[in-house]
Amino acid sequence: MKLTSIEQVQKIVGKLPAPRDLKVIDYIDEHARRWLSYTCFGFMGFGKDGQVHLSAASGQESFVSALDSKHLIVPLTSLDTTRMVDAGLSFGALFIVSGMDETLRVNGKVSDVSDELLTLNVEECYLHCAKAFRRSNFWTPQSLEQSDGDMPTFIDQATFLAVASINSSGQVDVSPKGDPEKSLIQEEENFIFLADRPGNRRVDSFRNIIEQPEVSIIALVPGCKDILELHGTAELRTDKHLLQRFKVQGKEPKIITKITPISMQIKPSVALAKSALWPPKEAPKDCIPAEIFKAHIKHSKEKSLQAKITRVAVSLPGVMEKGLESDYKKNMY
Repeated sequence: MKLTSIEQVQKIVGKLPAPRDLKVIDYIDEHARRWLSYTCFGFMGFGKDGQVHLSAASGQESFVSALDSKHLIVPLTSLDTTRMVDAGLSFGALFIVSGMDETLRVNGKVSDVSDELLTLNVEECYLHCAKAFRRSNFWTPQSLEQSDGDMPTFIDQATFLAVASINSSGQVDVSPKGDPEKSLIQEEENFIFLADRPGNRRVDSFRNIIEQPEVSIIALVPGCKDILELHGTAELRTDKHLLQRFKVQGKEPKIITKITPISMQIKPSVALAKSALWPPKEAPKDCIPAEIFKAHIKHSKEKSLQAKITRVAVSLPGVMEKGLESDYKKNMY
């Protein structure tokens, strides 16, 4: 069955847990600034008028810098491609720190493109959970640097991807996905399929696909410097035979994204080569995910009673840490 409303999607994936929904802030705080100072790789999506394009981005640590609490600076040379990069466009970004399983997601608008620099106005900033990285064994790569260019083989070996989508208001979102080999993406009859696993239930990309079906995807084989770049139109499905194809650890996903490719190619990524992601460095000791989640929840502007109760709860010693580890252990699939 094709899903055509966000109400259908939310009924299937469940309601937003308050702590996860409250983690979104609208500026770069000290924790996000510190995260960016260690960032060596990321994905950046840009979009307008229902169109969206995703690029890998990289440089030395701190290639993304905070101009102030509302603006980021990114060198244009850090992007694999500057297609659709222009002032006034929406952007979505996913920033990765070597050795960390969590990722920093930042959304907003491009405020200026000049002097080979991209200035980004921040509207959303939050830490994404570690499930995609842990499912993909991202930091334990296969021993290959370049692929042989064979599409079916690359699709089978890919274990991590980022998908960029755009809603009817022109806001871009970039979401991570991770799974074991042969379980992340599958191809059949010229369609590409990928599964949704338990996550933060924000359903941003699902909402976007329902409103605007165009997506841009970059898939990785950890350790390989080539990427699979996919552009197409997507729809959300719950067909039983599709769900069964993506069963992992005896559990079926709840939703399958079916993509009709417009273009699909394997190519070298300059950004991925520059990033030197593998082997990973030791995770920074001053980037503690539980502390970042707690800080962002406390800074949330939500004033409901539930929000107030949540802020008190996560302030208790050990509560956030235990909650995260329990979620990662019990709700991976």
